Amino acid sequence: MLRYSERPVIRPATVADLPAVAAIFAHYVETSVVTFEETPPTVADWARKLADLDDHGLPFLVTAEADTGAVAGYAYAAPWRPKPAYRHTAENTVYLSPAHTGRGLGRSLVTALLDACTRTAVRQLVAVVVDEKGEPNPSLALHRSLGFTEAGRLSAVGHKHGRWLDTVLLQRAV
Repeated sequence: MLRYSERPVIRPATVADLPAVAAIFAHYVETSVVTFEETPPTVADWARKLADLDDHGLPFLVTAEADTGAVAGYAYAAPWRPKPAYRHTAENTVYLSPAHTGRGLGRSLVTALLDACTRTAVRQLVAVVVDEKGEPNPSLALHRSLGFTEAGRLSAVGHKHGRWLDTVLLQRAV
């Protein structure tokens, strides 16, 4: 596995980062089944997401190239469910630019996100990962390597690009 040549710069996301965040996510929306979104959110949608997470006191992080400052990926923790009893549980999301995968940045981002969550009210972090049965799954491998354990499977709950897809629920105490 290639490693990032320099220690990644991981910092809170800003409004200026959102065009890059939108572009990264749009790639996965349009070309893959790793998200069940079918229409890429706009930069304005991402601005609302950033503001909402800030209002909830939840982290939204980006990793950037040390030399150029270009956003290479992002991760955030969002409320798991709207009911008040779930207020100490969040769902994590992590995406990398296709040009930056396989370098350890996902691990760095999720590790930083876990650390950031320790400074919030979050006590459990949930990951919802699409399982393309029989296909390599870097996201499942990453989450398992960071101590997430499988909490369940939802069979054929998503339909995208002509395929029925499962999701695997993983969780970890923060």
